[in-house]
Amino acid sequence: MVAKTFGGAVHGVDAKTITVEVNVAQGQGFFLTGLPDSAVKESQHRVESAMKSLNYYMPRNKVVVNLAPADLRKEGSSYDLAMALCILKASGQTEAEVLEQYIIMGELSLDGILRPIKGVLPIAIQARKENFKGFILPKANAAEAAIVNNIDIIGVETLREALDFIEGATAIEPLRVDTREIFQNKLNGYDTDFRDVQGQENIKRALEIAAAGGHNVIMIGPPGAGKTMLAKRLPTILPPLTLQEALETTKIHSVAGKLGKEAGLLTTRPYRSPHHTISDVALVGGGGHPQPGEISLSHNGVLFLDELPEFKRTVLEVMRQPMEERRVTISRAKVSIDYPANFMLVASMNPCPCGYYNHPEKECVCGPGVVQRYLSKISGPLLDRIDLHVEVVPVSFDEMTAQRKSESSAEIRARVVKAREVQSARFHDHPSIFCNAMMPSQMVKEICVINEAGVKLLKTAMERLGLSARAYDRILKVSRTIADLAASADIKIEHLAEAIQYRSLDRDGWAG
Repeated sequence: MVAKTFGGAVHGVDAKTITVEVNVAQGQGFFLTGLPDSAVKESQHRVESAMKSLNYYMPRNKVVVNLAPADLRKEGSSYDLAMALCILKASGQTEAEVLEQYIIMGELSLDGILRPIKGVLPIAIQARKENFKGFILPKANAAEAAIVNNIDIIGVETLREALDFIEGATAIEPLRVDTREIFQNKLNGYDTDFRDVQGQENIKRALEIAAAGGHNVIMIGPPGAGKTMLAKRLPTILPPLTLQEALETTKIHSVAGKLGKEAGLLTTRPYRSPHHTISDVALVGGGGHPQPGEISLSHNGVLFLDELPEFKRTVLEVMRQPMEERRVTISRAKVSIDYPANFMLVASMNPCPCGYYNHPEKECVCGPGVVQRYLSKISGPLLDRIDLHVEVVPVSFDEMTAQRKSESSAEIRARVVKAREVQSARFHDHPSIFCNAMMPSQMVKEICVINEAGVKLLKTAMERLGLSARAYDRILKVSRTIADLAASADIKIEHLAEAIQYRSLDRDGWAG
């Protein structure tokens, strides 16, 4: 007898429906076909033990389990539940007439308890597209799948519960969530706030400009100056996620298994801060079974690289193309997967190995040429993609103990949102461009027009400060963002002057 149900396989950030077929016939042996990996092959023992715990048996006849399409590699342990239910039906131990109406996924423990799985959200989206009645899955994943409406999400904790449901012996109410209500209620659920930061007004201003224009930023300063603290608060002033962005971000985290138990829709912008020992594969994604890397996990959010020169050169260089294209393509012999990677890069670094070059009080002990060699660990092409270079100085004791209140993140965010609205109207006819930082060179010439006084100022700055040619476009883009924050239709000379000061690392002689 043949029994059939359906599961799902994640491919990139999307899913494909997998048909699970079981045939119990004369003969002996257990055969698993359909290009399964080791975890899928081992499911025979998990399924058999779980069935025995409920006083059912694994047929001693010939059991053939096929996972179709057979040319697509199947990975992981999430097919256990579908296989167990199909085997029970094919061997006549249950009368489950509704199996073919559901997508069924879940990893079985030896006693029949279901463990959570990865990639539930894209599978649920695909199930709705293909008009399945529902999705039976571990209860720990139900909140994540319930983001998708118009499909019954049936969360079960054991094989027994799943069996009772498909036999009609037990009714399980589908989990319903109001995605929009959850999204609105948790939209500003940040634990940090710029109100906590005393002093550093110039750095706050630079981060506000970065947030308003989507610009990448690097902070250079001694240890303890507050670089990491400020970077952690950057997501709190970025525009709130739209519902579409929240779904995109949640899908990526679902595929990577980063949502955790009982997690649903991500409502705040992600903030990722990998250690400097990270490998290039972990940063951009890949592996034997390609998974999203840190740049994709920070999609629609912030990627913070602390102590940038300590990262391996190869790791930093692999970011160059994703930073330009806002996506990363992982290519293998038989598969090519695209992951989105539209992130803001925020980096921090000490000015020298000892950390005290240009410090107002402490003396640098680095020898001649050491500072330049330290900075040269960051390549020109990577630095070219960072719009704002900000020098951070330590906060004085008087500033730390001052009683005056700092601006809150909500106040700064209100100005950022207004500037982004201006940019949204500006790029209305360019669906792939969302902010000033994404403008190509040709568009910079059209949009970032400066008057004769501005041209003279920029020429003088480039000559006297020794600014490189690559700084030219960056200065114009940043000055356009500053003008947007000031609600100015034109780039004025004061906007240009402020943008020029954010090119510290381009100045000749900055590092001695």
